[in-house]
Amino acid sequence: MGALRAMGPDNEFSVFRNDAQKRRILRSIVTGFYDEFPDAEILFDTNRLWCAHLPLIADLFPEAKIICCVRNPAWVMDSLERLHRENPLNVPRIFGSSADRATVFDRAEAMLRGDRLIGFPLNALRETYYGHFADRILLLEYDILCQRPEQAIGLIYEFLGEPAFEHDFSHVEYEAEVFDRAVDTPGLHKVSGPVRFRPRKTCLPPEIFDRLGALDFWRRDGKTQAFRITGKTGTAGAEDRTLPN
Repeated sequence: MGALRAMGPDNEFSVFRNDAQKRRILRSIVTGFYDEFPDAEILFDTNRLWCAHLPLIADLFPEAKIICCVRNPAWVMDSLERLHRENPLNVPRIFGSSADRATVFDRAEAMLRGDRLIGFPLNALRETYYGHFADRILLLEYDILCQRPEQAIGLIYEFLGEPAFEHDFSHVEYEAEVFDRAVDTPGLHKVSGPVRFRPRKTCLPPEIFDRLGALDFWRRDGKTQAFRITGKTGTAGAEDRTLPN
């Protein structure tokens, strides 16, 4: 979104650009980035920023939709904490300063800030969930994806209005080694093996786990036009698909 800021009030020349010009410039950045796929009819792009800019996305690309894979924040923090403990010789940049990573309590507090790995996407999702363009997003719970991958993926295609594609859920491989090494957090994005749910006990202190566990607002509040694929919810939303846990 640096280009958008460059056309804002911080740039004294921004007054010479009208909305039509701004729209063309921003669209050209996206289309230029994907020019290497000239025959692609549908493009997927992953970024935690998208939910915070949905009004702009809707303006530039009216047919765009966002798929949000959500997980209880307590388990997100649990995964980060496990990764931190498995690499005691590394100083992960995701925690910022030495004070932020001093103890598990400091690390959890740091991650919940509005500009950090958990706090920012959670706030962005909450904004979109209750916003004017909520009907453009689909929330898919991580646990459901792991437990019922074929059914969950089928509902994603239904949301997109696209024919289903046959996936091999027994062999899924992905890693972002260069990125993970740059932030001194090896294995942060590594995925391997079959898609399956792996239950475990948390490594977090109870007070941290309980505090973060209460932040899964999408399970309790159905006052939204967002689409949801969940195990169960307290209040049914406009377009819920509840799959067994």
